[in-house]
Amino acid sequence: MILPDHEIRERLKEKSIVVEPLDDPEMQIQPAGIDLRLGNEFRIFKITSTPYIDVRRKVEDYTEVVQKKDDEHFILHPHEFVLANIKEYIKMPADLVGAVDGRSSLGRLGIVVHATSASINPGWEGRLVLEMTNIGKMPVALYPGMRIAKLAFHKLSSPAERPYGKREGAKYQKQDGISEAKIYEEGK
Repeated sequence: MILPDHEIRERLKEKSIVVEPLDDPEMQIQPAGIDLRLGNEFRIFKITSTPYIDVRRKVEDYTEVVQKKDDEHFILHPHEFVLANIKEYIKMPADLVGAVDGRSSLGRLGIVVHATSASINPGWEGRLVLEMTNIGKMPVALYPGMRIAKLAFHKLSSPAERPYGKREGAKYQKQDGISEAKIYEEGK
């Protein structure tokens, strides 16, 4: 079951769901989700002398962070892959799982907003990091603060017994910035 707008508003009011700041609830709360806005931080991949990324070893310095002011654009070039944060801090309760989806208006330009891992675990909190790609033929200017994705809330049949934040090794719990991949921690 997906939460409708009036249940989302109620859960936000009682703070069982946190999405902050929600600067324009009338615009951002949709019939079956909340529109999330693009943040100011982007992590771009560099060309390095490292021949490959080994998922069992920590590899550093293969990306760099680019900060944009609210009125500055970020150009996403064709076939480019970047990580980008959202403005809102999200806190999921143990009885809901989130689903992140791109906006169709951006999809029509070739922008894939979230390439993989589109679900947000019960109990997770932090600033969501989007995995964005331009599969189109033209560069696209994106602006911090623009509505970039939708978050829908799916009700579980009962609360998770061990929500994400309670698990050992919850690598991205309470993330605020965009870190490089931490998959190498799984090989320990």
